[in-house]
Amino acid sequence: MSWEENVRKVVPYTPGEQPKVTDIVKLNTNENPYPPSPNVMEALRDLSEGRMRLYPDPKAEELVHAIAEAYGLKDEEVFAGVGSDDVLAMCFLTFFNSKKPILFPDITYSFYDVWADLFRIPYETQPLDENFHIVPADYLKENGGIIFPNPNAPTGVVLPLDTVRQIAAANPDSVVIVDEAYVDFGAESALPLIHEYDNVIIVQTFSKSRSMAGLRIGYAMSNAKMIKYLNDVKYSFNSYTMNYPSIKLGAAEVRDTEHFRAVCDKIIATRTSSAKRFRERGFQFEESCSNFLFVRHEKVSAKEIFDYLRTQNIFVRWFNKPRISNYLRVTIGTDEEMDKLFAALDRFLDR
Repeated sequence: MSWEENVRKVVPYTPGEQPKVTDIVKLNTNENPYPPSPNVMEALRDLSEGRMRLYPDPKAEELVHAIAEAYGLKDEEVFAGVGSDDVLAMCFLTFFNSKKPILFPDITYSFYDVWADLFRIPYETQPLDENFHIVPADYLKENGGIIFPNPNAPTGVVLPLDTVRQIAAANPDSVVIVDEAYVDFGAESALPLIHEYDNVIIVQTFSKSRSMAGLRIGYAMSNAKMIKYLNDVKYSFNSYTMNYPSIKLGAAEVRDTEHFRAVCDKIIATRTSSAKRFRERGFQFEESCSNFLFVRHEKVSAKEIFDYLRTQNIFVRWFNKPRISNYLRVTIGTDEEMDKLFAALDRFLDR
């Protein structure tokens, strides 16, 4: 059909499986196993029915102000969007318009190459080293922009702040996006760099550490000029991206610092104990600063373990991709969920 010649064809991103069955241990999509702040439920009860028929605030000012206040920023230094995926897509559209290729790791968040293909942005992937660490020298060459998660996904490996600073300083003519979806689980944020360099954007999300994946809230932090450019593109695409409940409930969540920190500390503690239990069972992995571990077994293939765990209604993530096909990404759940995982692993490994 002739009209198909003009269709924009891409290979889409594959999200983690959302099983329809109940009574499962779901450790495959890095969701937070704990509920959001009690403030969120209070705000939910206070939502005005009359507001549902009206358009939301296109500037999401209440949410933007709450985020800015939490991080010691000005409101004009914050951009809010529908999950960090929406924010990152806006960043690709806004800042990656050079004919030079953008750079990102070969093993990383698998939406990056999808957006690049969708928006017709040239790109080059830079190989991680044998221990899944970013090689800083690979990002010191000519480029049309740089993006990487820190900690990286799906590996959980973190890049020290001084190295992020080195990359930003070496690329004054390119925008450097640091995707910090998992930063709250033990890594150091590159947020201070937005006031040191005018080419740095930090992107974070409510989906992981703030337990609100279902409401789709993400945000970017940068200097006022960069945020204005982002908003210009957003308003040219869809003025009303943030819905009214997300604005209200997100603002309530971000104000509860004590609950946020307590939940992160709980997950970090479980990650530490789980790492020990994995090692005792013959698993190998790099140290993680995220809410997951990226593990492989010294004798048994990841696919075998993945398939067995599914029979036990335990879901983890397996990537059938070069270099990582023998690894499993295991989200850190509650202590009780991790007990069920390790009991199942013992049954499998003792057969």
